[in-house]
Amino acid sequence: MKLYGYWRSSAAYRVRIALHLKALEFDSVAVHLVKDGGEQHSLAYTQLNPTHLVPTLVDGDVTLNQSLAIIDYLEAKYPSISLYPETIEEKAQVQALALDLACEVHPVNNLRVQQYLTNELNVSDDKKLTWIHHWMDKGFTAFEQKLVHTSGQYCFGDTVTLADICLVAQVYNANRFKLDMRPYPLITAIVERCNQLPAFIKALPENQSDAV
Repeated sequence: MKLYGYWRSSAAYRVRIALHLKALEFDSVAVHLVKDGGEQHSLAYTQLNPTHLVPTLVDGDVTLNQSLAIIDYLEAKYPSISLYPETIEEKAQVQALALDLACEVHPVNNLRVQQYLTNELNVSDDKKLTWIHHWMDKGFTAFEQKLVHTSGQYCFGDTVTLADICLVAQVYNANRFKLDMRPYPLITAIVERCNQLPAFIKALPENQSDAV
């Protein structure tokens, strides 16, 4: 199994956490998103993943992109360590929490959006940071309100789920962009607990071979 990713990509980060939580062996293949205009735009990688995004998982004859699709594939193929609760209703709640982050918060702050704001719209660095903080704050404010009703030690009760995976990766981004996390005490506490677990430690961006 190979995971094509970039050490600081939050989407690749999600998949690494899932792989480590499930104790699955995999080879990491670095795709540098900035060097030489971005290796994700190379012919070889575009043939593998025409979206020009990471991550991409290759497992035998299966090639998948989109981090949540990859994680659901891993969940179905390797179910012994699950990333979801048992009931249909609770699983749907966890999926909703994960999608709040992966689909509503992350996409408007990722690298290609930032590059477009700078290169095509001539947005200054200060205004770009305001943009990033605005969308992260809106997402985290709603997420914090949801956690009042769903959380225990983690986002959904006392067991790590897909929601925690997405949250840790997104908070890593927030810290990179110096978002004030004080308004989100439940989020902060959950991320601190997750980051003490071995699987999360192994998946940390700084612990990847291509980290710079």
